[in-house]
Amino acid sequence: MAYDIRLVKIVTGELVIGKFDTEANALKDVAIMQTVPTQQGVQLMMLPYGYPFDHDCSGSIDARHFLFEYKSTPQDVQDKYLEVCSNLSLSSGGLNPNPQNGGAGLIL
Repeated sequence: MAYDIRLVKIVTGELVIGKFDTEANALKDVAIMQTVPTQQGVQLMMLPYGYPFDHDCSGSIDARHFLFEYKSTPQDVQDKYLEVCSNLSLSSGGLNPNPQNGGAGLIL
């Protein structure tokens, strides 16, 4: 099943990703993307939006709260989003679930 996965910035300034539901006009199964400074520069970390209280991607954000919608979502980001939400690995090598939070998120 193909999902309409969208990357948006919401009115609070947070960068979120989720499955767009056209019938509800909302983003479902939302994950948040945060920048993490490292010695090599900056990395992106993806966590369920309700983390640390929710360890799975759930909930929704109505489209009226979208400030900016990216024209396209890179395929590798979509793959990592599906890994975070399903706790399944979709690709080989590279990025593994963050062991410090029980696999609830990924560092991209």
